[in-house]
Amino acid sequence: MFVRIVKLTFHPENVPAFLDNFELMKEKIRNAPGNRLLELYRDKDNPCVFFTYSYWETEADLENYRRSELFYDVWTFTKKLFSDKPEAWSVDKLVVLN
Repeated sequence: MFVRIVKLTFHPENVPAFLDNFELMKEKIRNAPGNRLLELYRDKDNPCVFFTYSYWETEADLENYRRSELFYDVWTFTKKLFSDKPEAWSVDKLVVLN
């Protein structure tokens, strides 16, 4: 399992549209084959900066999602709202303490 972290920075006036669309799409994204977790975070200091964390069984699952119509719809809508280039990292989870 690995984690995909994406940093998204929006124009202030576009934050409500992003949040509304995320609310509409979150269950569909979470139910994509191979997705095990989807989380959304907001930066404490800059309310226009968000991070998504998604857990995937395999890199192929993420790539299949990224080639899906669902991703196309989500990304086509979201990218119009950005004020800065998005950043993304794929990382392996090494340690979990509960």
